[in-house]
Amino acid sequence: MTTDSRPDQLHRALTRFPATLFQFDPRMGEGWYADRYFVRSRNALLHAKRDPIVTMQVFAKERGVVAGAFEVIRMLETQLAPGYGLRDLTIDTLLDGDTLEPWVPVMHITGPYVAFAHLETDYLGVFARRSLIASNVRRVMEAARGRPVVFMGARHDDWRVQTPDGYAAQVGGAGSVSSDAGGAWWGARGVGTMPHALVATFGGDVVAATLAFAEYVREREPDVRIVSLVDYRNDVISDALAVARALRARFGDGALAGVRVDTSEKLVDAALAGTALTGVNPRLVQLLRDALDREGFPDVGIIVSGGFTPARIRQFEEASVPVSGYGVGSSLLGHNRGAGDGLINGCDYTADIVRVDGRLESKVGRAWQPNPLLVRLDPTRLADGPGSAG
Repeated sequence: MTTDSRPDQLHRALTRFPATLFQFDPRMGEGWYADRYFVRSRNALLHAKRDPIVTMQVFAKERGVVAGAFEVIRMLETQLAPGYGLRDLTIDTLLDGDTLEPWVPVMHITGPYVAFAHLETDYLGVFARRSLIASNVRRVMEAARGRPVVFMGARHDDWRVQTPDGYAAQVGGAGSVSSDAGGAWWGARGVGTMPHALVATFGGDVVAATLAFAEYVREREPDVRIVSLVDYRNDVISDALAVARALRARFGDGALAGVRVDTSEKLVDAALAGTALTGVNPRLVQLLRDALDREGFPDVGIIVSGGFTPARIRQFEEASVPVSGYGVGSSLLGHNRGAGDGLINGCDYTADIVRVDGRLESKVGRAWQPNPLLVRLDPTRLADGPGSAG
């Protein structure tokens, strides 16, 4: 895309993300979610009969990927103080998916401070959470060198963040998410294999569980690829082969799309007995690949999951470990154990007033900065779009 097309990109994106999509709590406009001192500051200005025009400069302190800009614009459109509208503001913004550089402005908001003072907590939080997920997913995608990555973060945080987290994962490059909620903002359905719980309900019989899963999917959701989870008994080669044979016998060649290996980092698989190679490791995956190929299942892919980070994925890719995709979960949410994994634990944003009534005014060290990549929002291009507040 050329720089000249960026305004069109912004306004096209906003038609795909109407304000109604975000389901903003109406109490947001009342300052209920704000750090209380912002509400009191606004009220102090009103009490003093002051209505200054300010420029708020929004930036982060991490390198990564911008996400949340479209949501913030819709927030500003619908949650301003009574008597104000989007046309009272001038918004210059980066786009979701743009590169995030430390201390470089992501957005400039110019307008009456009393109109949007109460939203600072909310829009900073949106930017921080969305950019954290998008930035970590982008790091994983780069390490995976184009192999599919399933965002499996839903189980590792509050259910209320599944939808925005899924969107942020898509901004970062993830091709799929594990829950329908995670794909709601971008029109995707949840994907995935089968859980250990299903195997347990069949008494630990991986073949019986997979056959039941396949019967259901083929009849009710025929577009779903059948992937069996084969580490339940800690014998992935035996179970993967047994599943592949059973599905071929029942449904013919090509019925089994793949197997997923999710061996605990505390366990050594039966194929590696006598070694210290725990969890999902390159040797285990290669042995599984060789076994599937020998048995005539070269098209059955191997998906790996369980504690994968960019550093670990990079090790697999550099060693040409024959995986067809990665499932990555908690580490993408910032639940990271230390340095060296290539992920960030947070992506905090800050906002500062940098102009007041047209003159430069800011705290020391936080002066106004230009950013030629910022795009000017044209409210008239939203007037007829979905979710417009007029």
